[in-house]
Amino acid sequence: MAVNKVQLEREDHERDAAFKQAMHGKTAAQDAGFMAMLKKNKEGQQMAVDEYFKFWDGKGAGQETDADMKERVESYATLTRHYYNLATDLYENGWGQSFHFCRFYPGEGFYQAIARHEHFLAHMMGLKEGMTVLDVGCGVGGPAREMTRFAGVNIVGLNNNDYQIERATNYAIKAGLQDKQKFVKGDFMQMSFEPNSFDAVYAIEATVHAPSLEGVYSEIFKVLKPGGVFGVYEWLMTDDYDPNNAKHREICHGIEIGDGISQMVKISEGLRAIKAAGFELEYHEDLAQRPDVIPWYYPLAGDLKHVRSLSDLFTVFRMTKLGRSAVHKFVGGLEMLGVAPKGTQKTADTLAVAADCLVAGAKENLFTPMYMMIARKPLNA
Repeated sequence: MAVNKVQLEREDHERDAAFKQAMHGKTAAQDAGFMAMLKKNKEGQQMAVDEYFKFWDGKGAGQETDADMKERVESYATLTRHYYNLATDLYENGWGQSFHFCRFYPGEGFYQAIARHEHFLAHMMGLKEGMTVLDVGCGVGGPAREMTRFAGVNIVGLNNNDYQIERATNYAIKAGLQDKQKFVKGDFMQMSFEPNSFDAVYAIEATVHAPSLEGVYSEIFKVLKPGGVFGVYEWLMTDDYDPNNAKHREICHGIEIGDGISQMVKISEGLRAIKAAGFELEYHEDLAQRPDVIPWYYPLAGDLKHVRSLSDLFTVFRMTKLGRSAVHKFVGGLEMLGVAPKGTQKTADTLAVAADCLVAGAKENLFTPMYMMIARKPLNA
């Protein structure tokens, strides 16, 4: 879909802040993960469930129409915002505070690998002490905290989900990084920053939520200083993906519904978009294609043989058949008792379907979560 054909949603910060308070209350400051999930306002949770799943229910891979996809694309901000209203606590509880994948080396722990993946991006971008850097789609700030500690940079995190912004701000304070980090509300398709504001910009598995990669890359280009660098780990379908193949489309659709994505696109579109935005592409590589002994998706596949610690075991066990069954029954029981808000099990089950589709997409060389692009804004731009 061309950038000039995307209808951008109108931002309403007061509405979103009021919804955050109604649904999440004080949980952003007081709790994390599972306990925060249980304390959600039940009416707010139900509203988020209704608002998110209206784009998907009854619209499977073989049922959705062009109009259904157009509606999702044009509602990208609402889709993403409510996805993370529902999924953030589940992500933190099961994965940690950095919502992304990574490569693994033998003997390397899960969180060590996650941090190294962030360090590698900082290294490839040439981030240095004192730079002011924009994190596009910052989540709860896990990568931002790591980037500041590793490279000494000042970071502004941009996010359209108020709950995640509050969590990221609180985590920065707890880490003693509040003087080097701030997190702001905004739509990355219509950034409010002044042009030429940042020394560098990065995005880690976040711009996939954009309705147009050219659109979001153009906004990044605008706020980046001339000569500044942009680094991204992008989620993309490979050029082996055939949307007319029913199996391929089912895998792609499972990734979209389970990860709050309006429309996945191919690697060729990612490369076209970053160049069309005006960037000079300095480096690009699908890191998922490196001949690693341990596949990037092993935690999603529940492959316990690669586990190196009790912490890793907890993360990976949840993705095994036994672990998923236990979580499904436990959360379902809590919903029946009225302890967990309705829709919690539906959300968890959708994430599980997405995990299966991510693994299938990787094994069949249809999908990558780590297509790295390092690009620069020309000095004369």
